[in-house]
Amino acid sequence: MLTPPVSFFWFRRDLRLTDNAGLYHALKSGTLVIPVFIYDTDILEKLPDKQDRRVQFIQEAIKSLAENLEKLGSFLRLKQGKPLDIFTKLVQEKTITAVYANHDYEPYAQQRDAAVEEYLKTRGIPFYTFKDQVIFEKNEITKADREPYTVFTPYKKRWLNTINSFFVKAYPTEKYFHQFASINSVPLPTLTDLGFQHTDLVTPNIRVAEEIITHYHKTRDYPAQAGTSRLSVHLRFGTISIRQVVQLAQRLNATWLNELIWRDFYHMILFHFPRVVSQAFKPAYDHIPWENNEKYFAQWCTGTTGYPLVDAGMRELNATGFMHNRVRMVVASFLCKHLLIDWRWGEAYFATKLLDYDLAANNGGWQWAAGSGCDAGPYFRVFNPAAQLKKFDPGNLYVKKWVPEWESSNYNQPLIDHDFARKRAINTYKAALTDFKNGN
Repeated sequence: MLTPPVSFFWFRRDLRLTDNAGLYHALKSGTLVIPVFIYDTDILEKLPDKQDRRVQFIQEAIKSLAENLEKLGSFLRLKQGKPLDIFTKLVQEKTITAVYANHDYEPYAQQRDAAVEEYLKTRGIPFYTFKDQVIFEKNEITKADREPYTVFTPYKKRWLNTINSFFVKAYPTEKYFHQFASINSVPLPTLTDLGFQHTDLVTPNIRVAEEIITHYHKTRDYPAQAGTSRLSVHLRFGTISIRQVVQLAQRLNATWLNELIWRDFYHMILFHFPRVVSQAFKPAYDHIPWENNEKYFAQWCTGTTGYPLVDAGMRELNATGFMHNRVRMVVASFLCKHLLIDWRWGEAYFATKLLDYDLAANNGGWQWAAGSGCDAGPYFRVFNPAAQLKKFDPGNLYVKKWVPEWESSNYNQPLIDHDFARKRAINTYKAALTDFKNGN
């Protein structure tokens, strides 16, 4: 006996019911919609830390999503496995008219979605995807010759000249909630069921503090202050809408809006230049002879370099899954230029620790710090950690919190002298780039 036709909406980086582009189109299609979330084993099995805070964050977001759906008389269909295998089974169980989802720009996601789409096509089922996690994507902001921008400032100018109320208007999904299919609830899998353990995660609330955003341009560089929105993790997993956030930025603070434009920029770069995942955006920088001292790298990871601001940042990251953005720049510069360790090592470490880890932004930030990215800082810009500490943590409050022993005899001596490291980095970079330019 054939089951009534249904559509599926596949939640991924958009774990909310309101202002969700793909969900809106699914519900508006007129067919009953079954919401589904897949615990993708291709991703989960590659996570080395079985106390990964991100998995717990997702788990809590899924619980909230499921509870909200249950209030609407529906429920979240949960599956664990490889997405292609899951959809192969779902097609056998249901008469499916279409599958809906939102765009994902990372290379793995592109391959995953292409495989699912190709399979569904063989069964006559369309796979519709929509822009949801950025304001502008792919080829929406380009130069006059339709080539992608690789420098931020002209990209930002075009972005600002293009933006209007249409691009930030919320999708009124609430109007169509009656289109959710009524399905029986099933128990949520536990972290243990997924092969993970409970962590010390304190789930960040979706609290839009307008006063903080209003003064963001004055407070954002001081890690001891509560001067940033802390919404990055919610943007990463889509528990808040980028359109809602940009509307706030337009109303409250141009500097904060600038950071959101950087986010769009890096997603655009990743889409057009997927090679940046493993290669320098500027090919010459792949010829830098990194020292890659494993002992120094271990001390950087554990926050025992003898540079207080660097150590505070790394300890905050290890303890909480968060690091202040100004400090991210300092610790990244220190790894690449003071220690001459490949930026890919640092990027990979951040990928395992950051609660708000986002491939596009993480890669963009690291390549900026190393000088190898598009519109990156020049190679001869080497942050002085001591000067950064004096300027941005003048009362030493941040350092005292995370490195309580820093003024005692128990604190490590600096791994390397700043002046020596700065000169070595500049000379190493200059020689490598000159050799590349000369074809050596």
